[in-house]
Amino acid sequence: MLPELSPHVSDTAPARGALRPARSWLHSDAPSLSLNGPWRFRLSPTASAAEDFAAEGFDDHGWDPMPVPSHWVLEGDGAYGRPIYTNIQFPFPIDPPHVPDENPTGDYRRRFDMPAGWSDAERVVLRFDGVESLFRVWVNGVEIGSASGSRLAHEFDVTAAVRAGDNVVAVRVHQWSAASYVEDQDQWWLPGIFRDVTLHARPAGGIEDVWLRTGFDDGRGRVDAEVTAQASAFPVTLRIPELGVEQVWATPAEVAAFDIAGVEPWSAERPRLYEATVSTAAESIALRVGFRTVEIRGDQFLVNGRRVVFHGVNRHEAHPERGRVFDEEHAREDLARMKRFNVNAIRTSHYPPHPRLLDLADELGFWVVLECDLETHGFEKGGWVGNPSDDPTWRAAFLDRIERTVERDKNHPSIVIWSLGNEAGTGGNLAAMSAWVHARDAERPVHYEGDYTGEYTDIYSRMYASVPETEQIGTDGSRAPLLGCTPSQGARQRTKPFLLCEYAHAMGNGPGAFDQYEALVHEYPRLHGGFVWEWRDHGILATAPDGTPYYAYGGDFGEVVHDGNFVMDGMLLSDDVPSPSLHEYKAVVQPLRFAFDGDKLAITNLRHSADTADLHFRWCVEHDGTPVESGELDVPVVTPGGAGQVALPRIAVAPDAETWLTVEAVLATDTAWAPAGHVVATAQLDCSIRRPVPAVRPRTGWRPGDGTLSLGIAEFVDGSLTRLAGRAVTGPRLELFRAPTDNDESPSDGVENSDASIAGVSNADLWRADGLDRLTTRRISVEQTTNTLRTVDKVSAANSALSVTVESNWSLDEGELELRVEIEPSSGWRTVWPRIGVRFELPDEPAPVDGAAWFGLGPLESYPDSLRAARTGRFSDGIGDLAVDYARPQETGHRSQVRELTLTSGAAKVLRIVAIPDTHGRRPGFTLGRHTPQEIARAQHPFELPESTASHLIIDAAQHGLGSRACGPDVWPEFALRPESRTIRLRLAAG
Repeated sequence: MLPELSPHVSDTAPARGALRPARSWLHSDAPSLSLNGPWRFRLSPTASAAEDFAAEGFDDHGWDPMPVPSHWVLEGDGAYGRPIYTNIQFPFPIDPPHVPDENPTGDYRRRFDMPAGWSDAERVVLRFDGVESLFRVWVNGVEIGSASGSRLAHEFDVTAAVRAGDNVVAVRVHQWSAASYVEDQDQWWLPGIFRDVTLHARPAGGIEDVWLRTGFDDGRGRVDAEVTAQASAFPVTLRIPELGVEQVWATPAEVAAFDIAGVEPWSAERPRLYEATVSTAAESIALRVGFRTVEIRGDQFLVNGRRVVFHGVNRHEAHPERGRVFDEEHAREDLARMKRFNVNAIRTSHYPPHPRLLDLADELGFWVVLECDLETHGFEKGGWVGNPSDDPTWRAAFLDRIERTVERDKNHPSIVIWSLGNEAGTGGNLAAMSAWVHARDAERPVHYEGDYTGEYTDIYSRMYASVPETEQIGTDGSRAPLLGCTPSQGARQRTKPFLLCEYAHAMGNGPGAFDQYEALVHEYPRLHGGFVWEWRDHGILATAPDGTPYYAYGGDFGEVVHDGNFVMDGMLLSDDVPSPSLHEYKAVVQPLRFAFDGDKLAITNLRHSADTADLHFRWCVEHDGTPVESGELDVPVVTPGGAGQVALPRIAVAPDAETWLTVEAVLATDTAWAPAGHVVATAQLDCSIRRPVPAVRPRTGWRPGDGTLSLGIAEFVDGSLTRLAGRAVTGPRLELFRAPTDNDESPSDGVENSDASIAGVSNADLWRADGLDRLTTRRISVEQTTNTLRTVDKVSAANSALSVTVESNWSLDEGELELRVEIEPSSGWRTVWPRIGVRFELPDEPAPVDGAAWFGLGPLESYPDSLRAARTGRFSDGIGDLAVDYARPQETGHRSQVRELTLTSGAAKVLRIVAIPDTHGRRPGFTLGRHTPQEIARAQHPFELPESTASHLIIDAAQHGLGSRACGPDVWPEFALRPESRTIRLRLAAG
């Protein structure tokens, strides 16, 4: 007799009815029928709508079409509700296991023809690969069962309900249920049938499940098979043709492990797969086998005997139009892009992805931490009172979730760690999940970050640990306290491999300090790297009132509670454009280390298992950014973990120009993820002859003046610049403000290592309180000589006694115009400053300044703690491409260490600027854009920026770093900009 079928939305039981046990997602030749496509759909505001829709003869012609898979809130332009974004908050009262009566409920119907030949099937199974949240299923009016676990697979036995020919399947999906309390992941709430629906004919004598456990040791592979089939299905044959394997097991008792000689191992760098089949007379299963052994030895995590360093990303399933609906072509390109940016690992935050993604991970090569569909983060608000993780009532649901996670994906060689979930506190149910995994899969270790004391997990894991804390975790013999641990618990955790399961929160413009974390990984072997939060922004494509498309975030759909743009925290923008942070990440984690030693180049191969035979090495010499020589280096093959050395070419050093040598390692041949010539790693060496900084010429004979004069291309009225190179110009105006980044806007937790922090207050709030966004100027003096002009201004804000003195010196010597700006703050400033610079406004008449060409760091934006992706050279870009289109407008576009800058208008050169280093050798940076920092700061979306009638050039003596404070450490003190005196020297000429 079947158990009770009809659940209440407050039922904590994971399923009812004819739900079959979890099993692998297999490629079988048994008949199947996709039920993807148009279904009939009706949305009700509550869960109590009549169930008459499930009857065979129900008339659904008045219903709307709804594609399956899809999310109903992303269809119909709002006709079926809107998405909701929360990070930690629950979008309903915290009253577990109950949910509100206002519970959007979607009813689906579809007719299908079952082939006549299926009447010979032993079982007919209806599979749902993903439905959010609780769903109930009927076939031909017969209720089959119900299930929850939105990102998990569920198979129902519908044998007794189906028939040859016409059938109707009906599904009711509730947006909210008890399961919603354990699915509080940081993402959009998107209800609906969003993954595949498939009908399977299970043949008599078929294979119910198969697991090919594999191992590798010194050229020998091992297969330990587990075949789930009735005894009558035997004999079962395993074939791996490329290895000459044809293993026949006549009975279940004969299934045993065996070794294979001459096997190549699988790794993320060399993802060697072998085609295999497991067959009976009735069914054949196709698998791709990768041989690898996962183990923890002491405090080291090893695959095939070698330590793994995870250069990983946290990956949500997100698309601006489809939400979590899987598109294989897009996913393949997404993973190929990861490979191109030196990402080698994926944490499937915080649920199993579509199963095909793991096939791609096997094929392209990634270390995967496969995470269960579990998070209860909203209970943190109440001090974790009522948290399901420690409530026996929920144990069956927790165990069901981990069983379905492991069983579905157990055959993938890419999966090297199982993760119980994320941010669900701790408790007995998590410990029970871990015990189940250990019993089921003794090889792969168990991860869960919330187990701070290491009671039931094999890996010590933290998120957003600071650089000093991470160093103390890696240091042998350290007695520094660990979060939530007694001294003895801390000592135990230091005996395990350590992972940063989340770090370097990549929200908006940032993060900084990738390189500091990476340096620790290579100094302390216990540290195994980590996973950046996160891979991509989750923006949803929307349309502004004026018709402008934009990427929406929390609050843009009228949510009652939401977490704003915290969902826009990826290194890839919503439209698949890599942000500068992704380029920075690629440069920091590149798998080769170059070291210049006189006329030699030392190359260290940091790869896990690949030598350098797949790479070519090339070099180029540039004089002031202009290439003058290039060639290839004949580098001997460097083994994994090894080092080699090669002679450098003789460098032609220019006597009157900067000389830079650039070395690159590029792919020698095409791969599945990048073409030949793709740059894998690079380094630069400054070979320049040091030249003294031109001294400031002493001036005498100053006299008060009216400040109305011309100095070459510059014209002044009352001491203020009015025209430059024949164009109207205003400035230079002191600019201390930048449009706050997401990190700038985040409050400090008061325990960071930067002296910039005040607990509970953001840097941006401090800047606004000091009036940095609303500075006013009082002219103190104007002095001049025949070819010079000097003005002194006092700059301050309303209701503030703090000030900055700005002395501007213009001089014309031998036809060369120079501007020197001396910036000196008063005493009493308490906070960091966002920048120290001067701004010029360039009106659009006679034509807009719309581009720049420069010699300095580029090609992308860079900041003091994010410079590794930048190289010294000559670059050019249009004004629109100099900025990054972050979902929330903020500081962007700064180019560091500029030597020369030419502003352009169309093809015409408007103004040439040469930047002279200060007495400490520091070079300024520049930003060119269409809006002031104040205008950018007032906009919440790009379409809210006002129409512009001018371009704005800011020359910065210094910029504050980026940090990761939106969710993590603040700017490292070395890169925090304290108020200080600075000098800017520029030489200007007509373009």
